[in-house]
Amino acid sequence: MKLGDGVEQAIHSMTMLATLPEDGVLAAAALAEFHGVSPSYLLKHLQALSSAGLVDTVPGPKGGYRLARKAEAITLLDIVLALEGPQPAFRCREIRQRGPNPLPQRYFEKPCGIAAAMLAAERVYRAELKKTSIADLISDLKANDDGGIAARGCTFLEIHERKTAR
Repeated sequence: MKLGDGVEQAIHSMTMLATLPEDGVLAAAALAEFHGVSPSYLLKHLQALSSAGLVDTVPGPKGGYRLARKAEAITLLDIVLALEGPQPAFRCREIRQRGPNPLPQRYFEKPCGIAAAMLAAERVYRAELKKTSIADLISDLKANDDGGIAARGCTFLEIHERKTAR
């Protein structure tokens, strides 16, 4: 399974937004600058996160993005589904029913064993993503950071964070 680059960018951006105070927002350009990614590409993903109700947008010159829910209530699965859509990674096209010498339909009444195995794996994958929230990622980072990562983020936020009414 291959997820798009936008998933990584979105998760990192959501984690950064989770560190803001309640009245803080960050512009898409600032998030893109901090992560060294294309602003237009990240903006596309921020719009998908907004459509999914994961981030709020604050319009205007002091506007930007902030989490729409508490970090504890946003899981990695929420982010992946917002960006990649709800379809399973594996889509059975029933190719076993194609080709020469077709068999009667009675041979295909049960789901394909391959499709069943792939969908079982998808359920496990999604269950694992659902177990991890943005708050969990922040806790893990705090537990493993010697201060350098936090200092980098704080320095950047001091310059780029915008204050707005909630």
